[in-house]
Amino acid sequence: MPMRKKELPDVGELVVATVREVYDYGAYLNLDEYGGLEAYLPWSEVASRWVRSIHDVVKPGQKIVVKVIRVNRRNRQVDVSLKRVNDNERRRKMMEWKRAQKAEKILEIVAQKLGKSLDQAYEEVGWRLEEAYGELMAAFEEAAIRGEEALRKAGVPEEWIQPLLEEIRRHVEVKRVRIGGVITARSLAGDGVERIKKVLLAVKNAIMKSSGDISVRLYTIGTPRYRLELEAYDYKTLEKALEKGLETGRAEAEKLGVSFDFTRERR
Repeated sequence: MPMRKKELPDVGELVVATVREVYDYGAYLNLDEYGGLEAYLPWSEVASRWVRSIHDVVKPGQKIVVKVIRVNRRNRQVDVSLKRVNDNERRRKMMEWKRAQKAEKILEIVAQKLGKSLDQAYEEVGWRLEEAYGELMAAFEEAAIRGEEALRKAGVPEEWIQPLLEEIRRHVEVKRVRIGGVITARSLAGDGVERIKKVLLAVKNAIMKSSGDISVRLYTIGTPRYRLELEAYDYKTLEKALEKGLETGRAEAEKLGVSFDFTRERR
């Protein structure tokens, strides 16, 4: 069960909970990410629509996403709401939860190999990676792409690095994403073909220089149209590279007297 570094959730935080007991006036839940900490779901916070009975909405053993609405830190009491969680929040939270579960399993496997407990794994590695990358699975994805450098940068002790990388490469697959469009380039000059080649090469080189993670394909689909395809691990990197490539291409086209236009394809 994925751990949280802090002991209590904050007001407004979405949490995954398991329904323990259901009464006519409300339900008692256990917060999965907070070591099973008890939380109370009042009847008035169960549903925004009319329902005949709370028993029609929640049942013992059910896994639900709730929003924290009150926290008494002195008494460690937490009240939550089910009706204040919309469908998008519920889906996003469950996806995060599944990612966290998978990441913790990887951490646990490595801890066992090193003869350490899961608590030790979090103290020595888990919390450092979360602090550096926001979440454990994001750290593992970064390590899958960049290797041991991503782990060392977060301060992971040397004895953990190779065993972690072995399990990350075994269990974590980072999907690449793609964007693209069509360049239209024309020239009426006698050496127009060569000029257009220089413009297209300038676009490609500028994109490739922007990041080592990007792969680029640029090919003709029938003069004067050329398809440009970029592939990398995230859209932010791709958008930045495309902007740089087109900026360079337009400047080169202007210098060589080549008309240059780009039509973006939808994702």
